[in-house]
Amino acid sequence: MIKFMGIAVLSFAMLGASIASAQNLTGPQKNAVRSAKNYLSFSGFSRTGLIAQLSSPYGDGYNVADATAAVNSLSVEWNAQAVRSAKQYLEMMGFSCNGLIEQLSSDAGDKYTRSQATYGAR
Repeated sequence: MIKFMGIAVLSFAMLGASIASAQNLTGPQKNAVRSAKNYLSFSGFSRTGLIAQLSSPYGDGYNVADATAAVNSLSVEWNAQAVRSAKQYLEMMGFSCNGLIEQLSSDAGDKYTRSQATYGAR
């Protein structure tokens, strides 16, 4: 938390995410950036999972190119996101280390790279 004019504000740096550059983004891409920041403010996401959430008809419905451009414009520490996701899973239920890695890296799960999932689980 950082204090801004006496108000506690959650820092995106603490979440492992910050805005790198919004140059050359279209209106829909800028909106997708706002959506991505919102998702990252309350939950861990992999790069692929965040793009899928933004572009899903059950999520935000952005086209894949706009969702990808938005996520690419963010500077996100994906290992830190994997740690957040792992902690969220462990708060709900028990996992073996290997089971957690599988959940985090599965296409049906969080879609982290195997390396990110391993980092997050350990």
